[in-house]
Amino acid sequence: MLAFLLSGHTVMLNSQFSSQLDSYPVAKPHLVIALSGGIDSMVLLRLASIYAKEKQLECIAVHVNHGLSQYAFDWEAVCQAHCDLLSIPLYIERVELVVSAQDSLEEVARKARYQALEKYMQANSLLLTGQHQDDQVETFFLALKRGSGPTGLSSMPSIIPLLKGYKCRPLLTQSRSNIEAYAHDNKLGWVEDESNNDTRFDRNFLRHQVVPNLVKRWPNFGSTVSRSAQLCAEQESLLTELLEPKLTAFQDAYCGISISQLDKESELARNMLLRLWLKQFSIPMPSQTQLKILWTEVAKAKEDANPSLVLGLIQLRRFQNNLYCLPQYEDLSFWKCELQQMIELPDNLGWLALEHQSAGIKHNEADRETGLLLRAPLKHEKVEVRFNIQGLSPHPETRDHSRKMKKLYQEYGIPSWQRARLPMVFYNEELAAVAGLFVCKAFSGEECELIWKKSGLK
Repeated sequence: MLAFLLSGHTVMLNSQFSSQLDSYPVAKPHLVIALSGGIDSMVLLRLASIYAKEKQLECIAVHVNHGLSQYAFDWEAVCQAHCDLLSIPLYIERVELVVSAQDSLEEVARKARYQALEKYMQANSLLLTGQHQDDQVETFFLALKRGSGPTGLSSMPSIIPLLKGYKCRPLLTQSRSNIEAYAHDNKLGWVEDESNNDTRFDRNFLRHQVVPNLVKRWPNFGSTVSRSAQLCAEQESLLTELLEPKLTAFQDAYCGISISQLDKESELARNMLLRLWLKQFSIPMPSQTQLKILWTEVAKAKEDANPSLVLGLIQLRRFQNNLYCLPQYEDLSFWKCELQQMIELPDNLGWLALEHQSAGIKHNEADRETGLLLRAPLKHEKVEVRFNIQGLSPHPETRDHSRKMKKLYQEYGIPSWQRARLPMVFYNEELAAVAGLFVCKAFSGEECELIWKKSGLK
């Protein structure tokens, strides 16, 4: 009787898994299984292999070895044995983790894992991961602990788009007990990660000491939490759908969002629009307090202020009635380099070249858009590139007189954060040109062209 029930359970899980994959928006997918070696991923491996054979699909598995466990190489062997048994190609990626004092080991390992998995993705790939209903419950509780709103409480979606293909969680409606029963029914082997029992980690504490008691009291607790997460996700999707036209209309060509337009909205609508705007940049969502600081101390700061809010690796800045989301930049104040032909600029700013022009060639306005024309350096003049030199009052060749650099930046409409990132070309100790802006009158000429090939300026 027990064997009959187990085989019936297996048929059900196979059927539900197949239906879930059929619902994903790729007609003939390339399946990539994230294979850790744990029970969830081993069940996922077997289900995916059956589905791939039925549908005649290409299916591979990728195991990422983080090197964190003394048994890590044993796990590789277990994964290889199961893949060989199912005739699934296995690719093993060994990664080295660099963890600083302020980093979370779990987060660093997660990023390294997905960077490794991305190598195997194609446009039609479905990256299959083994998270299930109990994982969803734990994620929901972690979001509650952080005081998250509907976005956080919606927890893990079943499918999300990647740069190539999709990341899919086809077991998200299945309980841990269902997965364990399937593994025993099919006599699957798996590895046990010893760190999963360490209740110093929040997720493990929930898994071993909190959720079991809740399920014991309310057996359907997992499915009801999943339903709540789904309702939060639907509410978030509806808000996004309703606000998407405004979000698009409020942004400029550089993804800056209009402060004056946001100011006309209610506080609730404004905060939601700001969250949707920031979501585009794939950064951690700011807290409620940070969102308030962004509006009151950055967006609404005095006109002559240069406010910014740093959130991790990005900075939020204001310029000409817009808010901009920018990376954290290097300090280039002490950087300098001799310019002879072409040099690579620091911090992903591209390349700068000083090219001599052939005699008799005249440049039209279209040519001038690619560079600046100036006289050639004399034999005794050393040409150097520097950044953010203070106290200058240059005289652009197109102006009637000299002006302070700050005033010129304002006239040219250069945002404050870009000013320290414009290459300044000096002949000996005199400013000859600011790349992308102007040539100084004393260095006017047509013998050389200063060409800036930008790659990452923001």
